[in-house]
Amino acid sequence: MQTSRAPLPPEPLLPEPARRLGAWCVVVLLVAGVAAVFVWLCVVFKTAVTPVLLAILGTALLRPLYRRLLRVKVRKSLAAAITVAAVLVVVGGATYIVVAALIETGDQIVASLRRAAVDIAEHFGAAGTSLEDLAKNARRLLEKFGGTAASGVISGLSVVGQMLATAVLALLLIFFFLRDSDRAVGSLRSLVPAGTGDTAEAMARRAFEAVEGFMRGTTLVAFVDAVLIGIGLLVLRVPGAVGLAALVFVTAYIPYLGAFLSGAVAVLVALADRGFVIALWTFGVVLAVQAIEGNVLQPMVQSRTVQMHPAAVLLALTAGASVAGILGMLLAVPLTAAATGILGELRARYGSGAAPEETA
Repeated sequence: MQTSRAPLPPEPLLPEPARRLGAWCVVVLLVAGVAAVFVWLCVVFKTAVTPVLLAILGTALLRPLYRRLLRVKVRKSLAAAITVAAVLVVVGGATYIVVAALIETGDQIVASLRRAAVDIAEHFGAAGTSLEDLAKNARRLLEKFGGTAASGVISGLSVVGQMLATAVLALLLIFFFLRDSDRAVGSLRSLVPAGTGDTAEAMARRAFEAVEGFMRGTTLVAFVDAVLIGIGLLVLRVPGAVGLAALVFVTAYIPYLGAFLSGAVAVLVALADRGFVIALWTFGVVLAVQAIEGNVLQPMVQSRTVQMHPAAVLLALTAGASVAGILGMLLAVPLTAAATGILGELRARYGSGAAPEETA
């Protein structure tokens, strides 16, 4: 009796490498779709999301001070309130110094700019005349090409009110985040499914440690920039050097644009009081410090504190700017570092193919 053979399985239409590539493409598309929906939701609810993200950054930066207060037996609520009050005093003092320095030299800056336009017109002839004409027509160009910005300035009261509301809400959230940080783990475990509490806690800790590292690195870079530029301004005897150094420190938290603004103000103050030569020296000092920061200090510090390659830091800044402008640049690196930490934790736990046993 002849035995029947089992039919052979059909051969796959695609070879094994092509199927693996297709599977990875599906995974990448799914992840990209989820990320796109998340970003879209953040943009839609930015009024609520922005204070929360700023509060997380502030909590990561202020947590060491809060811990020191707890070590000296200060109650949690009082320690959190003192920490928030310290932020208000430091930021308010720096703002007062900067504004006072700018008001003191504001008239000189305007007069120097007018003299500079006249000097350029006298020394460069037709080119100077073109520059002078461009300066005279700047208001017309602004009205023509910056109508949206002009209307935004006219209705600036609502914008200022929204910014103040965001700042107040962020400060309140910082207070609660600091005071109730010990309850965060329990709240997180109550939200995730049973049996995954340890993994969720580990991922949350890795993400927050990455944010802490970013804030420490940014603060260090801002302090070094402020000290170096402040020393250069003092040597050049530029008025308001302390205020300008404070401005450099504050604006350092706004990547690239902050450095441009603080450097431009320093050069204008030097031009107003010390003349064109000292203004060029000031520009050289600012440019040298920013070159050191951008090419050496910031990539090195950020890559160590948030454990990211300098190229990844630059790419994250570019992507954040394309999504949400200045705020996106500020939040891109910590968010990317947090995501990298979460992926690293998942890879460490599940990379071997077997999930670790967890206790509920």
